[in-house]
Amino acid sequence: MEHEHVEKEVARRSVMIYLPISVGASLTFLLAASLAGSYPLVAKIGGMVWVGLLSLIVSMPLITSRVKNKYRGSTGSSTVSTH
Repeated sequence: MEHEHVEKEVARRSVMIYLPISVGASLTFLLAASLAGSYPLVAKIGGMVWVGLLSLIVSMPLITSRVKNKYRGSTGSSTVSTH
């Protein structure tokens, strides 16, 4: 039961980090596309979705791994953290 609680806490903390990163990347893309050229709205929205999806794919495992290592380190688990 404790393991499930730890996994849920790690997942919750991870989402609170990588979701804003992905949304921020998408909004940055929209801003850059709006300022840098006269692209159609469909292209801007499509690019936003693409950048958001790719940033989720990249950041999700990286952030989750880091949060898991920090959480294990702070709870005194027997797992050795390299950070």
